[in-house]
Amino acid sequence: MIPSSVISLLVAALSISPAGASPTARFDRLKRDKTPKYFIEPGGSLALGHYDKRFFKAEIPYGEHRDVLRQLVRSYLTTLHEHGVETWLAHGTLLGWWWNGQIMPWDYDLDVQVSNNTMQWLGDNMNRTEHTHEFNGNSKTYLLDINPHHVDIDRGDGMNIIDARWIDTTNGMFIDITGVREREADRPGVWSCKNKHRYGSQDLWPMRVTEFEGVKARIPYNFEQILRDEYGDKSLVVEEFQNHRWNHDISEWVKMSDEEIKQRKEEEEARKKEEEAKKKEEEAKKKEEEAKKNEKTD
Repeated sequence: MIPSSVISLLVAALSISPAGASPTARFDRLKRDKTPKYFIEPGGSLALGHYDKRFFKAEIPYGEHRDVLRQLVRSYLTTLHEHGVETWLAHGTLLGWWWNGQIMPWDYDLDVQVSNNTMQWLGDNMNRTEHTHEFNGNSKTYLLDINPHHVDIDRGDGMNIIDARWIDTTNGMFIDITGVREREADRPGVWSCKNKHRYGSQDLWPMRVTEFEGVKARIPYNFEQILRDEYGDKSLVVEEFQNHRWNHDISEWVKMSDEEIKQRKEEEEARKKEEEAKKKEEEAKKKEEEAKKNEKTD
């Protein structure tokens, strides 16, 4: 018989109870160990993942959301410029700038970046500050909220990869702000965010000064290569995406009509069928050639 003291030691080492921890107990322990998420969204759909739960009232209709985002980015860029803070456009927002200096109509949030030192300064000096801006005679208040986990070097369990947000307090729509730093000791000169987007120092700086949605903005020095690396070469040439098409006459993305969407869908289905038929034909031809080759060998 194994002494009870030995059993106790084995149980402690395996971190289970003598009877074995139940799946529910293990799940509860993992849940407890998870880092609390700082920014919370209403959730339930892709669209509802683009609102801060604290200020969310109702989903903004398609025809209104671009104006809300336009006010968001104008207020953000203007405020940080007034404070002498370097920030730049990133991800889909940078792609929107590349096409026509505007927000792409299918986007429901915006992305900007800052350096780690800048993020630290914002946390020390501007965290939880509110800023009022006037648009078309109406005043709106925006909140700069810094995630305390911005100091974390890696992404951890992925609950806090967004370092800060600029939030519209009237509806909860926001700009994601992420900090980039040289976080890999063996890769000096390589800057990255917690989501592992990497940039060389020479690709980011010196920043280029431009305009976005009618206000002063900064973009990375090697912006085109950054976009190609993140979205592929097609992102700079494909003129139909997310049920929108590029209108050369007005240099804008416009929503396709239901008839256009239906037509594109039919064309895509026909193209797939043609490719499948061609593939089957090539496979049949290959089998036929192999059969003839085997006959000659026999």
